[in-house]
Amino acid sequence: MIFVTTSHKPAKEQVLKALALSQELNLPYISRRKCPNLLEAVGDDYCYVVETDRIVVKYRGGSLFFHPSTAKVRMRNIKKGLKDHLIECLQLEGDELILDTTFGLGAEAILMAGFLKEGKVVGLEASTPIYIVVREGLKSYRDKEDWVNAAMKKIEIINVDFKRYLSQCPDGSFDIVYCDPMFENPVYESSSMNPLRPFAVYDSVTDQDVKEMLRVARKKVVLKAHALDSMFERIKVDRITGSRKSQVLYGVIEKR
Repeated sequence: MIFVTTSHKPAKEQVLKALALSQELNLPYISRRKCPNLLEAVGDDYCYVVETDRIVVKYRGGSLFFHPSTAKVRMRNIKKGLKDHLIECLQLEGDELILDTTFGLGAEAILMAGFLKEGKVVGLEASTPIYIVVREGLKSYRDKEDWVNAAMKKIEIINVDFKRYLSQCPDGSFDIVYCDPMFENPVYESSSMNPLRPFAVYDSVTDQDVKEMLRVARKKVVLKAHALDSMFERIKVDRITGSRKSQVLYGVIEKR
């Protein structure tokens, strides 16, 4: 059973937010007093828990909640002078409008937005549970590092499948289109990714998808894949860069 509830002894604001969320998602609201054992109540499904400052999705395998994840680690490494392959691929000037077609928890969108002074990232997330968690996180989460808070303000997230969204976009709507689909060969050691796996959309990227991305992009399309995936065997790119250690690759297609 999928439902909406709150944490124990909720404030009035939490209850009102939970009720509003249940209406938005057309799901039942159940008072936490009536389901003290969440895992027993959800069974093989999941529930949305409205906490004081965040929304968490609870399921038998664990919890899905928003956090800046690897964005902070990567920014620290960049400030130390280390190479970040994504940022090098993007060659940002600071005023770009970027479309992130596969948002997830948004770690890379936050990192990209950290380099935008006047620009913006529009993120697409087809999974409703991930979207709800991240939408609330972008509004409510506050970090000790000011750049993270500033970057999150430059992000807009939309609950939609990227294929449908791209089909409705006019030509040249964005400077850069970025696509980071779920890997064909998952890295299970990635603790930041594991909570997403039960809720993620696993659509593969096709040649037609890339044609649409290029139509929508003014400057370039950047694709991400694992070295063992078939992405760059199926799709021709201008150049590939990445880390031998992590085996994460980025393929760049320049708009001509």
